[in-house]
Amino acid sequence: MSNPPQGPAPSIEVSVVMPCLNEADTVAACVEKAVRCLRENGIQGEVVLADNGSTDGSRELAAAAGARVVPVADRGYGAALMGGIAAAKGRFVIMGDADDSYDFLDLAKFVDRLRKGADLVQGCRLPAGGGTVMPGAMPFLHRWWGNPMFTFMARWMFRAPIHDIYCGLRGFRRDWQQALRQRCTGMEFATEMLIKGSLSGARIEEVPITLHPDGRKAHAPHLKTFRDGWRTLRFFFLCSPRWLFLIPGGLSVLAGLVVGSLAWSGASIGNARLDAHTLLAASVMVVCGWQAVLFGVFANTFAVQIGLFPENATYHRFYRFARLERGIIASAIAVVLGVGLWGAAFAQWREVGFGPLDYARTLRFVIPGACLISLGLQTFFGSFLVSLLGLKRA
Repeated sequence: MSNPPQGPAPSIEVSVVMPCLNEADTVAACVEKAVRCLRENGIQGEVVLADNGSTDGSRELAAAAGARVVPVADRGYGAALMGGIAAAKGRFVIMGDADDSYDFLDLAKFVDRLRKGADLVQGCRLPAGGGTVMPGAMPFLHRWWGNPMFTFMARWMFRAPIHDIYCGLRGFRRDWQQALRQRCTGMEFATEMLIKGSLSGARIEEVPITLHPDGRKAHAPHLKTFRDGWRTLRFFFLCSPRWLFLIPGGLSVLAGLVVGSLAWSGASIGNARLDAHTLLAASVMVVCGWQAVLFGVFANTFAVQIGLFPENATYHRFYRFARLERGIIASAIAVVLGVGLWGAAFAQWREVGFGPLDYARTLRFVIPGACLISLGLQTFFGSFLVSLLGLKRA
């Protein structure tokens, strides 16, 4: 009697990806919970262990518990996850640490949100988003300073609709994550996903979870408070030329123009009379501020070209306005005005037979002239650089 024909194997809907580096204390329990949750909720899925070079038997324990082990040679939290996600077969991916601090029996509520159309479903451990932190589960500085601070910054700088930026338990559409073209191989991987997702207008939702104490005994957590905190802060500003360059630079230009105008007119503030020295300081503020603004334009253009930032309406409006020819014309006007002010100062020198000058009077023309010429040259060369960076876009 022949065997009945076999139908096609059911497709995998969910891949649970766990990064791992010597997690023998906890990895089996995490895999078992994930497998159990998938089975009990009728979810066609798999558990993928992205092993980053474990030497303590973690791979064998995970495989025995039901995981598919994927070795990832490139070191780092983000590198391990990228390797695991690339090897995943599911339409949806749920990532979570293998330290038993996350309850993988909660996976179903992530899957439910993904099925309803969310691109990214972020877990939230903090009470602000309905989550719970069990006693001893999160270090004091992480809970009351680092996580709230970076979460606030993400909401403010990138409009990220989350309350717990560092939560490592999250689910997402695999094709959506692949389109993000993530680059960070360290702990910034999870932050990069949220920032780029927010900037691209992704549908991001949040579900409350409970954080349990780390179950590992053999070694301390891989996360280093100050090292990884600094790397996150650095990445925030690298992803936000507006806050790193444009806003500080614009404020510097504005302050320099206000102070410079007062100094040029010889105004007094209380007993202090603003004169040529103040005018010089104000001019430096304007020049440095304008350089920061140009750096912001360079950084944003470059980031879009390499895929770090998505293109948006503001980007396209800028390029429709900021043509190379307009930059050249603006720089030429600034240089001509600056040379004109220097010409006025030269006329004053000629009036005294090229002898000693009234420096307070003459510098009111020399300093603004130098400032305008500097701004003009910065704009001239900056316009060419922006055009060069934007060639791929064109």
